[in-house]
Amino acid sequence: MLKIEAIDVAIQSVQVLRGFSLDVPDGAMIGLIGRNGAGKSTTLRAVMGHLPLRAGRIEFDGQDLAALPRHERAAMGIGYMPEDRGLVPELTVEENILVPVWASKTMQPAARLEFVYTVLPELKAMRERRALLLSGGQQKLVALARALAIGSRLLLLDEPFEGVAPALSARLSEVIAGLSGSAISVLIAQSDLNHSKNLLNAEVVIERGANLAAA
Repeated sequence: MLKIEAIDVAIQSVQVLRGFSLDVPDGAMIGLIGRNGAGKSTTLRAVMGHLPLRAGRIEFDGQDLAALPRHERAAMGIGYMPEDRGLVPELTVEENILVPVWASKTMQPAARLEFVYTVLPELKAMRERRALLLSGGQQKLVALARALAIGSRLLLLDEPFEGVAPALSARLSEVIAGLSGSAISVLIAQSDLNHSKNLLNAEVVIERGANLAAA
């Protein structure tokens, strides 16, 4: 499903990724594990087209992602949950969920909302609330819902449990665990395995921007 081959990525003049490689098979749940600053977020941002490649290749279902504009990730069914949530404060919960769906020409908003509210029914009650009025944990749920709304084939989750109260962390784990065995592939970037050890099919460790064995 997702194949990252020996990519180099720099932010400004600082090289962050150095020949990093990773595979996410169809329907698998893979953990990208590394300390803060190891290159986890940079890897996900490179997949989403937010950062250009200096070398290497990223393929999704056999297609070269670097050759595509950023917005086409949504049309391909790739959902992204950034570490900082990335919600639009003045938009409602429902509007934030639909932002990437609106960028797709093929997905039907009503159908995607129905799916999201089936997985996360607690969000339906707050769908008209503006994002700036939510707690940090609630914002995490909305960010996950937004990724689920568009991520019909692949989910990229960046530190989904970071800074979340235990009850909400457990809820996030429950939702992500519910995706196991489905057609959706999941890549979870984390500093540790405290919340997802039992969820993952495999783990890839990143250290100083490279695979651990080559770091």
